[in-house]
Amino acid sequence: MSPKIRLLVFLAAVVCILPAVGRLALQMPAFGAHPLPYGDAIDAAAPGERHVTNMVSAINFDYRGFDTLGEEFMLLCAVTGTVVLLRGHRGEALEARPGIVRGRAIAPRSEAVALISRLTAPVIVLFGVYVALHAMTTPGGGFQGGVIIATGMLLAFFGDGYPGWRRVSNSKVLDAFEGGGAALYALCGFASMLLGLPFLTNFLPIGTLKDVFSGGLMLVENAGVGLAVTGSFLLLFLEFLEETRTKKPKDGP
Repeated sequence: MSPKIRLLVFLAAVVCILPAVGRLALQMPAFGAHPLPYGDAIDAAAPGERHVTNMVSAINFDYRGFDTLGEEFMLLCAVTGTVVLLRGHRGEALEARPGIVRGRAIAPRSEAVALISRLTAPVIVLFGVYVALHAMTTPGGGFQGGVIIATGMLLAFFGDGYPGWRRVSNSKVLDAFEGGGAALYALCGFASMLLGLPFLTNFLPIGTLKDVFSGGLMLVENAGVGLAVTGSFLLLFLEFLEETRTKKPKDGP
């Protein structure tokens, strides 16, 4: 199929779908409005029952914490599958050269980009830790914070090149983060069961409302999510960047 025909097919699909999208958009509730009672019920119950002011964290780690456990293992399986698919011998050595595509030159690394990356990487990582730690009081949590931390760590590649990136991205440590974080979340539920409680029922002091360390068991679950997400995304970055490298000539085919 030629590019022109593909474009025509795309435009035809847009014309067919656009009326339905427009009607759906017009039928959506106004911003901030919700027709169901569940949001109001959580807003009323969570501050008193769980001593948290971030209702999203209360839902994710307590009221529907079992669903979040499933999501964590979905992420674990997805990343594991990607790593198994991509893992090989290409690019895994620190001294591996960049892969070369015929007709596409490799641009030299900009000193300005390197400097900005080195200056901003610690700030972004620190902000990610802040977002993860304040999951019980303000919008954020382990997932959001983990993604930010991984993004900040990725700046090491732009600041110090591939060897510098590999020195701070040890695959064995990242594997431990990914698997250990998911396991920590599951162990929280098993610990509740050992105490004769339903799975993931809180058995820790819930702390003081509006305090960073409120929420009881949700704090441990949030830490597990943060470790798992940080390790998962960094593993993906590591494998993707390894795919851009090639073996040294002396390594042979």
